Amino acid sequence: MARLVMKFGGTSVADLDHIRNAARHIKREVDAGHEVAVVVSAMAGTTDQLVAWCEAALKERQTFDAREYDAVVASGEQVTAGLLAIILQDMNVNARSWQGWQLPILTSNAHGSARVLKVDGAELSRRLRDSKEVAVIAGFQGLHKETGRITTLGRGGSDTSAVAVAAAIGADRCDIYTDVDGVYTSDPRVVPHARRLDKIAFEEMLELASLGAKVMQVRSVELGMVHNVRIFVRSSFDRPEDIDPHGNPPGTLICEEEEIVEQQMVTGIAFSRDEAQISIREVEDKPGVAAAIFGPLAEASINVDMIVQNVSADGKTTDLTFTVPAADYQRALDVIVKARSAIGYARLDCATDIAKISVIGIGMRSHAGVAAQAFRALAERAINIRAITTSEIKFSLLIDAAFTELAVRTLHSLYGLDKATP
Repeated sequence: MARLVMKFGGTSVADLDHIRNAARHIKREVDAGHEVAVVVSAMAGTTDQLVAWCEAALKERQTFDAREYDAVVASGEQVTAGLLAIILQDMNVNARSWQGWQLPILTSNAHGSARVLKVDGAELSRRLRDSKEVAVIAGFQGLHKETGRITTLGRGGSDTSAVAVAAAIGADRCDIYTDVDGVYTSDPRVVPHARRLDKIAFEEMLELASLGAKVMQVRSVELGMVHNVRIFVRSSFDRPEDIDPHGNPPGTLICEEEEIVEQQMVTGIAFSRDEAQISIREVEDKPGVAAAIFGPLAEASINVDMIVQNVSADGKTTDLTFTVPAADYQRALDVIVKARSAIGYARLDCATDIAKISVIGIGMRSHAGVAAQAFRALAERAINIRAITTSEIKFSLLIDAAFTELAVRTLHSLYGLDKATP
């Protein structure tokens, strides 16, 4: 017998038929003797509709009260939790719904993007143990204790809710049911030969999630790594009746590095087209200039990713290039222009038709020349590299967006990630 947290995303609970399918997955685990807590997202499209209503409600003001925004958008998950509990009860499964504040899931006061601070799992654990009651929990939401207000965790926050609950109740595993059957070496829509990974280390998944892979939310992987919650990504569209609850269903286990016996040099290729590049030319090469650039960007809550500074030949001026999310490009540009007198640059060169390609693998720690192979392979394809950044287990390249698919496929084959590769 195991203690499981099962999380179902929006596409997995898109309508009543999908919710009934999720209920059959849950019943399978309950019938096998497992203790089960469930975390659900809003039905597909619901959150977008709720956000649209918030925006449409404004007439006189430019922005709405973030606290009331959270009160509205949190309702989508509550509806799903209640419906799933009703269906489970109709299937003679002992179940009840929980809202985030009822556990409670305690969060920071950053409405719309709150961080989980603590989950009280005591009552939940008692019910799982003593009465075998299935807890159906509304994801994406929590409670700020001091104000007593409902908060939401940002897009993909139900993943974070699920991993946080799993950590709080000491779950053996957190199963993330989604519309794909695991984590792939790259996006199968771009790389037809991409293959599903049986296991991936937390660090690798964290890099993949932050660099463009959409399977898992970044903060949920961080929580899993900190609390060592084993996360299993699997498809909700597999027939529940065809799966042996005691067997090894298809999917990808996100776990500690020590659980992976054979470590590949490269695990996956991620890419993002949602990037913009800003190059600040002829900046005075002196202490404090970087702070003058990145301080105002941080104050504007603009995340800066790749940063490359050229070596100053004359010791007087230098060039500094960085990337920001495409959605923040204009705001970032406005911030830099406003701070021109403090920065002291000659001109700005900008580009939005770019893509970031990232190669990830814990095996890089023990292999030299991994990046050099990529440089040669891309050069042979006449793909120019605009910027390069590296870390211990990944490197990222900035290229023209037109070459994105060619670059991804080239690198995927280069590192032997294709299905056909033995």
